[in-house]
Amino acid sequence: MSSSSNGFSVLRHRNFRFYLTARVLGTLAVQMQNVAIGWQVYSMTHNLFYLGMIGLAQFAPFLLLILLAGHAADRYNRRLIVTICLGVQLLVGLALLAYTTSGMQVVWPVFAVLVLFGSARAFMGPATQAILVNLVPQRDFSKAVPLSSSSFHVAVILGPTLGGLLYIYGPKVVYIAAASLLLVATVLMALVKAPPQASNREPATWHSVLEGLRFVLSRPIVLGAMSLDLFAVLFGGATALLPALAHDVLHVGPTGLGLLRTAPGAGAALCSVLLAFFPITRRIGLWMFGGVAVFGLGTVVLGATASFVVALVCLLLMGAGDMISVYVRHLLVQFETPDAIRGRVSAVNSVFIGASNELGEFESGVTAGWFGLRPAIVFGGAVTLGVTAAWIKLFPVLARMDRFPHHEKELAAQAEAKTT
Repeated sequence: MSSSSNGFSVLRHRNFRFYLTARVLGTLAVQMQNVAIGWQVYSMTHNLFYLGMIGLAQFAPFLLLILLAGHAADRYNRRLIVTICLGVQLLVGLALLAYTTSGMQVVWPVFAVLVLFGSARAFMGPATQAILVNLVPQRDFSKAVPLSSSSFHVAVILGPTLGGLLYIYGPKVVYIAAASLLLVATVLMALVKAPPQASNREPATWHSVLEGLRFVLSRPIVLGAMSLDLFAVLFGGATALLPALAHDVLHVGPTGLGLLRTAPGAGAALCSVLLAFFPITRRIGLWMFGGVAVFGLGTVVLGATASFVVALVCLLLMGAGDMISVYVRHLLVQFETPDAIRGRVSAVNSVFIGASNELGEFESGVTAGWFGLRPAIVFGGAVTLGVTAAWIKLFPVLARMDRFPHHEKELAAQAEAKTT
């Protein structure tokens, strides 16, 4: 790692400050809602399959819309797209509040509302990923990525904890607080000045929509990095089962569940703060694969333990390992992608991330129904370790990668300048 003494200097850019604040508040609200939804659904049904359905309800519309959303992020103003999507998430929070206030004892309305949330997230994901490089000069981008990630994970830390604490007073309080935060986030994002971006006016044909996918498939480094996250986290997605783990194995209430949901974000945030000051510049392939291996090993131990403290430590390490992998992958993808197709490539990346998270949650619910709660978690972690080993063999160029491609070009240019 190389040291940087001014990791927060990127905050001098107004657009980045407003974007970052809006993203943190929006993420904080969604994390609070997630705790309330998971505990509310499980306490009503005590059905592991329904916990998996929470993920599937969000992923299904996401999968259907994401490639079109990537094209939209390249053709239309990304700031406007993010603002609208935050507004839709606000409506989702209000709908959850209305559902809870009504006293209904069926859970299908929750899944219906989450379909709307998944649709908004489909359009927000590519625009959010693609807009970051437009908000700061390229020289500050390597500082903006870890700071954005660390701020995001601060929200991931605080959100579940606040959600668990507020749930003591009932889910209505959680949804009111979340809706308030989303309202502020929407206003802040609307105040961001539209940053310059390479505009693509190509109509939304199948050829143009699939341009991002063709680009990813043509770049083994990008394909390997994205698919590693997809298959590793797909089988290691124990997050959906945390309500059942907290209730049935660790014997803690919603506050304990909030702490469990907080731990991965805490590990990721601590790791990303270190990355902001000591960014990874050498042996990036080994760092990425090592981060995924730590995630898999932590998942195995999480499924095997009945100790609340050990479970917290495992989730903390899982978050740190995942952050290292995300950091390397994000820089690889963004530096390798032309701005004119950045939204569509980000859409493909969002498919991989969404599949690994929400579809992974559904997979966890299904396998827990088959094998039992704890065996399903251990199985998922073991598969993650197996995927890591397989991808080292399938993508040796990625495993052996020493520096980011743009660093290699800079070094080559400097060497050429010295010889002339």
